Amino acid sequence: MDWLNLPPLASLRAFSAFAEKGGVVPAGAALNVSHAAISQQLRALEKHMGVALLDRTGKSLSLTTEGQQLARALQLGFGSIGTAVEDLIRTGQERPVHVSLTASFAAFWLMPRLPVFQAENPDVNLALDPTPHLVTLSPGGVDVAIRYGVGGWPGVDAEMLLETPFVIVAAPSLLGGKTSWTPKDLGQLPWLEEFGTTEATTWLAKRGVDHGPSAGSISLPGNLLLEGLRAGQGVTATVRHFVEHDIAAGRLIELYAEPEGSGYHVLTGKTPVRPAVKTFVKWLKRQAQEMC
Repeated sequence: MDWLNLPPLASLRAFSAFAEKGGVVPAGAALNVSHAAISQQLRALEKHMGVALLDRTGKSLSLTTEGQQLARALQLGFGSIGTAVEDLIRTGQERPVHVSLTASFAAFWLMPRLPVFQAENPDVNLALDPTPHLVTLSPGGVDVAIRYGVGGWPGVDAEMLLETPFVIVAAPSLLGGKTSWTPKDLGQLPWLEEFGTTEATTWLAKRGVDHGPSAGSISLPGNLLLEGLRAGQGVTATVRHFVEHDIAAGRLIELYAEPEGSGYHVLTGKTPVRPAVKTFVKWLKRQAQEMC
């Protein structure tokens, strides 16, 4: 393909619209430009090619034999392009929005709100993928990730969705009335952890307790962790937002809290974002803002 010798696309579009609609006025309406602009593009195309594409001897413009030949070629070319574009857009619209998130965030924050999203956007399908592991955002793969931290993940666009500190909590029944607990003391108690995470070991190690929970730890799905926590089955490292009502009601006691500035972020890739993904991300942000 000799791209440098091809006529400007604007002139080809104007000529194809003229041939399809049968005049400069309807062609201008089809392209949302003036009929004078169409006439200018037609003359520019003939000048570029050095070929008479239009017969101007009659009362109205008509296609010459060469013009008819070009019109047929453009109809096939633009028709094929249009069909391919429509197919790609439709495929993108039909593919579910693939969301990677932790099981805890899914169970405690997103799932209770999903009926609202589905009622507002019945044409947008979601595929939720609960996992504690970081995933790669790529076209055709995961569209959105919701991750906890302070931000700064490379290769993605990240925006704070829900700011909430990391806390260490336990039920009063597990603490036995003791009010002052050092990390070493907490290391003597059992801990609860979400599958695939190491919050207990990591938190204790950062505070000089290298052996981890000496009374052992239990790994369980995020949606069951809160039940075990309330029942006094172990200490848990979690985010305050998920347990703030339990803390306020006295069902749990906050023992330690990390500095402010951490929270759940919504991550998208640095690639064109499908309309359905934009709709879901916009809805997530609106839900978070309504909580403030």
